[in-house]
Amino acid sequence: MSRDRAFSRVFGCSDSESIDRRKFLMRGGVAAGAAAAFPTPAISQGVRELKLVTSWPKGLPGLGTSAERMGQSITAASRGRLTVKVFGAGEMVSAFEAFDAVSAGVADMYHSAEYYWEGKSPGFSFFAAVPFGFTADEMAAWIHFGGGQALWDELSAGFGVKALPSTNTGVQMGGWFTKEVHGPESYKGLRYRMPGLGGEVLRRLGAVVVALPGGEINPALMSGAIDASEWVGPWNDMVLGLHKVSKYYYYPGFHEPGTLLSTGINKRLWDSLSAEDRDLMTMVAAAEYTRSLAEFNANNAKALQQLSADKSIEIRKFDDGLLLALGKASEEVVAQTGQKDAVTRRIYESYIAFRSLSTRWAELAERGFLNARHLALG
Repeated sequence: MSRDRAFSRVFGCSDSESIDRRKFLMRGGVAAGAAAAFPTPAISQGVRELKLVTSWPKGLPGLGTSAERMGQSITAASRGRLTVKVFGAGEMVSAFEAFDAVSAGVADMYHSAEYYWEGKSPGFSFFAAVPFGFTADEMAAWIHFGGGQALWDELSAGFGVKALPSTNTGVQMGGWFTKEVHGPESYKGLRYRMPGLGGEVLRRLGAVVVALPGGEINPALMSGAIDASEWVGPWNDMVLGLHKVSKYYYYPGFHEPGTLLSTGINKRLWDSLSAEDRDLMTMVAAAEYTRSLAEFNANNAKALQQLSADKSIEIRKFDDGLLLALGKASEEVVAQTGQKDAVTRRIYESYIAFRSLSTRWAELAERGFLNARHLALG
C-alpha cells in the first residue's frame, strides 16, 4: 500500500522536507480547498472536534471500518469530549496526503500505513511491514515491550506527529497475477504494484514497481497497466474485485507478514491533551489492534473458502527457489535501508535484535504447535 518516491513529486518537495500548514494550503486544488474549509481543532463548551483522515476509500471493510471504529471508540470513551469525524481518502485530502495534513495541523489525526512516508525517512517502514519480518504478535511485542514505541516516538516527533499502533491485517497474500510466475526470472520486467521495502526487493529482481492507492488497482489490472498487485488478503482483495480481473493468486506475502496500520496524531494536539485523554487514546488504539486482527483473520478464512470454490482462480504457493531469492534480496534491502541515517540505524538494530529473539521462540512455540496440529488433524 504505497506510492514510493512519487510522494515527493506529488507534493513538490524533497524527500526530507517537512512542509508547514501554510505551504500545504498554498498548493491549491481540491484537497487543499477542502482542508481549508475545516479549521482545526474546534473547541466548544469543552468538546474538542477532531478530524481523522485516512488513506482508504470511505467505508472500505477492514481498513476503512477500523478507522471508523477508532473514531467512534474515542468519542464514546471520552463521553463526547473528544468527538472524532472520519474522512475517507479524497474527502478532505488524498490518500497519500494524510501525513502532511496532520503534520501541518490541517487535520488532527490520520489512519494509514507508515511505509507511505518512507520518502521522509526510511525508518517509517519498520513501523508498518518489513519483508520476512514480524508477524502481528511479534510487532506488538516489539512496539510495546521491545523499545519500538520509544524509537517511533523519536522519529515521528521530528515531523510533528505522535503515532500509535491501531490496526493489524495479519499475514498478507503474495498478490494477484495475470500471468504465472515461477523462479526469480519471472519478475524481470513484471509491472507490479507493491509498497514499501517489499517494492524495493522486487526491483532487485528486475520488476517495474508501480505506486497506486487501493482504489486504482482494479482498473490498472483490467487495463493491463500492471501485471500484478498485492493488496491485503482474501477478504479485502475480494472487496476490491481483484479476483475478477486476475487468475493467479499467490502466497505467502513475504513482504507483509503482519502489517501494522497506525493512527497518527498532530503532536501539538497530543501534547495539549490531558494525561487521561492520552491514556484513553492509547488504550482505544490497543483494543482496536486486537479487534482488527481478529476481524481480518475471521473474514480472510471465509473469503478464502469462497475463492477456493471458484474454478476460474488458481491459488498457488510461490516456488521455493523464488522465496529463497526474495529472502536474500530482502536481507540486503533491509540492511542497506537500516544504514541510511542515525535514527533509522537505531531502529533497524532494535528491530533485528528483537527479531532474533522472537524467531527462536516462534520456532518452538508457534511453528511447533502448527506442525503438531497438522500432524494430528491434517
